Amino acid sequence: MKIQIINGPNLNLLGQREPGIYGSESMENCLTELRKRYPEVQIDYYQSNVEGELINKMQEVGFFGGYDGIVLNAGAYTHTSVALHDCIRSLKCPVVEVHISNVHQREEFRHHSMISASCKGVICGFGLDSYRLAVAALINAQCTMHNA
Repeated sequence: MKIQIINGPNLNLLGQREPGIYGSESMENCLTELRKRYPEVQIDYYQSNVEGELINKMQEVGFFGGYDGIVLNAGAYTHTSVALHDCIRSLKCPVVEVHISNVHQREEFRHHSMISASCKGVICGFGLDSYRLAVAALINAQCTMHNA
């Protein structure tokens, strides 16, 4: 199984940026733990601050690349990007939307996601453990499809 984790703008600063909201752990530590927990799954990682690069990566892995799922934290693009929504709808694999913080406890503009309707599911508010929950959901969905 192959899962691509994609992070959007400012998430390259995890562990340093607003630790009261995003925690003090780096994404590298999170990836190390995920790969240890799921050694049978190829977990790849990509981050960009540029919307078009996120779309290019999602198309590369989710339409042409044979990946089984994408874990997407689109950052602030979650609340603004019709382009990401349209891209997700075109993919051959499921996408799980992830947020480190509980966006519903934050500013009003963060309460609406432009991409949720095109995603398999949404996980928010569990810190970096949100990524583990998303990977587990994609693994469970894959197992359910193969056992059906």
